[in-house]
Amino acid sequence: MVDAPTSPGQGIPEHDGPELHVALIGYGKGGEVFHAPLIDAVPGLRLSAVVTGSPARQAAARERYPGVTAYSSVEDLWADAGRYEIAVVSTPNETHAPLARAAMAAGLAVVVDKPFALTSQEARDLTDLATDLDQVLTVYQNRRWDADFLTLWGIIEEGALGRIHRFESRFERWRPEAKGTWRESGGVEHGAGLLYDLGPHLIDQAVNLFGPVASVYAEVDALREGVNADDDVFLALEHTRGTRSHLWMSALSARNGPRFRVLGDRGGYVSHGMDGQEARLVAGESPTAPDWGVLPEGEWGTLGVDGESRPVPSERGAYHEFYAGVRDAVGEGEPLPVAPHEVIHGLEVIEAARHSARTRTVVPLPAP
Repeated sequence: MVDAPTSPGQGIPEHDGPELHVALIGYGKGGEVFHAPLIDAVPGLRLSAVVTGSPARQAAARERYPGVTAYSSVEDLWADAGRYEIAVVSTPNETHAPLARAAMAAGLAVVVDKPFALTSQEARDLTDLATDLDQVLTVYQNRRWDADFLTLWGIIEEGALGRIHRFESRFERWRPEAKGTWRESGGVEHGAGLLYDLGPHLIDQAVNLFGPVASVYAEVDALREGVNADDDVFLALEHTRGTRSHLWMSALSARNGPRFRVLGDRGGYVSHGMDGQEARLVAGESPTAPDWGVLPEGEWGTLGVDGESRPVPSERGAYHEFYAGVRDAVGEGEPLPVAPHEVIHGLEVIEAARHSARTRTVVPLPAP
């Protein structure tokens, strides 16, 4: 396991440091739902600008965040970059690396939504550039702050499962009718498909818990009519320390399996359903709500063996902790909330999975 995610605590603490101004590039669902509310909720950060070519989205941003500056293009933002300290890239996947590179060149610290880049080499080049410019660069891996993941982390750290030999993790949905978005109709070269969309989350969680991956076997399919990109994926990962991770992601799952099923030589842990923070963000709620991230008791996972299991009180989910980490990294020189090298390994796993699916073979990864 790598270092634990920042403790979610009991709500959002006050902050007495300098205020940092954030420019959000992209105000589609990603920017509007997954970034803007979290930035706005964290003391010490101010959502000061959004970049979108849509007049309707500009108006929506101004209405929800009074005083925000709306730019129609990134060129307009770069010309005004001196007003900001941080840029957040929440745009179509193939634009992540070019926009991150341009933002750093403009003198801004950068948060890149997942996937960090489309290739591991592109991600390494970005990381090298950040080092050369002495600039903060991190990746938005919010699922490290899911309530169920934080709970599982604690269970593993206390040794309740013993030696873990099997980790099962799923993001499954029932969406039989394709919506025709770029994520479904585009090609791999554009970063479309579930492997680039949900894969970075599932792989990142597995690597955080069990370390680097030694080999990958993958089944990657496009099952729905009119869909060009993968919409049903299975990954079997063997970690260098011996644990096997089985990861599922699907848009055509009529009966979902457990969110987590983790098996050790002392017991197992099973949880169902998705973390509720996403649904609350989609509904327009703020992370400042007193019960933010709290999982109802009826949704807690269970620990033990068949016939002798008990519910485990859930940790509190805290997506905003990522942005608190960004604030502290940029303003105070604290460690990054997500280190790029961890995410680069996830991209290597995705590349190996593509190769495995094409060749129907188990693909080894170089030793870390």
